[in-house]
Amino acid sequence: MAHSTWSPWNILPEQLNAVLDGAAELVPPGSKRPICEPFTVQIILQICTHLNLSKGLDAAVLACLTISFYSLARLGELLVKTLKAFKPTKHVKRSDVVMDVEDRHGLKATKIRIPETKTTKTGEDIFYAEQSNLSDPKAALENHFAINDPLSHHHLFAYKVKGKRQPLMKDKFMERINFAAKKASLNLMQGHGLRIGGTLEYLLRGVSFEVVKSMGRWSSNAFALYLRKHAMIMAPYLQDTPLLEPFMQYSMPPVR
Repeated sequence: MAHSTWSPWNILPEQLNAVLDGAAELVPPGSKRPICEPFTVQIILQICTHLNLSKGLDAAVLACLTISFYSLARLGELLVKTLKAFKPTKHVKRSDVVMDVEDRHGLKATKIRIPETKTTKTGEDIFYAEQSNLSDPKAALENHFAINDPLSHHHLFAYKVKGKRQPLMKDKFMERINFAAKKASLNLMQGHGLRIGGTLEYLLRGVSFEVVKSMGRWSSNAFALYLRKHAMIMAPYLQDTPLLEPFMQYSMPPVR
């Protein structure tokens, strides 16, 4: 019986990048996904106007929408794929929420513990703070609790259907989001646009790249792709008269 032999494939990083770039060029246009449009605060406000927040489903949808946006959470970390997929040890529950965590300066934030994430089985924390408009995730979550009142061991975004509570599925969430987007004459949105949009929002507010990286729980510099894909982030740095000179000194990532 012949024994198979193998040897390691030693390839330089620049060679590997060249191979990957070449493969990307050969991909048929029809097989490429369309560019994911980022959510913005304005888009969220427009969607709000076409949701009935006195109804269980829409109250849960808005809570999830705003929390995902401002915490930079992956949508899959907050929602379930099917009604039977919910597991208290894996998915976020009402008992995983700690509201009004206060720092030494009296500033408050909400902390949510995600029992299991894409990158770790031991879970991670996400955070967000109260906002001054209708996209406020704190007010949206409080409204959701008032309307749906999930129990401590229920899915955080469980909502009432015919007197019973059921976990919020990702497909159902996106269905309602795009229903409202269509009513508002907006383009159809994609779930990943929330994480992109939240990242852009904080960067445009002047939050440093390192802080945004920490908030989004990126272990690499992959998040820097947002800079190259969205001109609005780079615009302040490209003007002939610097608009953000003090900010740039500490917020721009180092050049290596």
